[in-house]
Amino acid sequence: MTEQKRLTLHLISDSTGNTLASAARATAVRFEFADFTTEENAFVRTREHISHIVEQITQPALILHTLSDATLQDHLTNLAMQRGIEAVGVLDTTVQAMARHLGAPARSQPGQQHRVDHNYNERIAALDFAMAHDDGVDPDRLLAADVIVVGVSRSSKTPTCIYLGYQGVRAANVPLVLDVPAPPGLLAAMEAGVPVMGLVVSPGRLAQVRAHRLVALDRGGTQGYADIDTIRSEVAEARLFFERHDIPVIDVSRRSIEETAAAILVELRKRTS
Repeated sequence: MTEQKRLTLHLISDSTGNTLASAARATAVRFEFADFTTEENAFVRTREHISHIVEQITQPALILHTLSDATLQDHLTNLAMQRGIEAVGVLDTTVQAMARHLGAPARSQPGQQHRVDHNYNERIAALDFAMAHDDGVDPDRLLAADVIVVGVSRSSKTPTCIYLGYQGVRAANVPLVLDVPAPPGLLAAMEAGVPVMGLVVSPGRLAQVRAHRLVALDRGGTQGYADIDTIRSEVAEARLFFERHDIPVIDVSRRSIEETAAAILVELRKRTS
């Protein structure tokens, strides 16, 4: 009988990590006798981030990456060698073969640059506004979801769910309201094992977003919605709810929608690996 082997795969990507995770899964299924643990790291684009990841790795381990920047590739390879760990560029062989046949090098820019700028926020805000009615607590819809995204108002729940939908993930979202108990439908879905992800935003950032929202809707006098003290209470109560139910928390204060969705996908893959 073949001895059970154990191996931790550390996946390092400079983008969402979806391609790398798919490649790792497709390869791992060929080794039925092995027990794999996967650690995913998305949007890795600095030497410091790479150094932090490698420092945490313990043997036995294998690093798989899709870093496109040659400097970051070299940094990762050198650090891994110092620790006696192999680092493999999953796409390198294919990229090199194509470059030979085309007689030109590949671009080194990572995936797409996910910058959070004014125009980006305007597009997301428009999409969010159009889909605002999607917030809800219908028990049947929640039970049928692949994931439920929970957070206070204006924490990017709806656009994140829409982006996840483009990835083929059935994502529902539920708002948390200050001093109002969590909807029974949400609690029932959690009890049934539906994954739940909590989104939080820094109170200062959230106050700014809500103030702009009120201006756009010409509702500058709406009591409490953009009040910083009220928002602090909302965020604190949401965090307590997430902690009480052991819900993974993602701080979206400085994340793009793509980065938030990528973090959620990483959590979902952890549950199925």
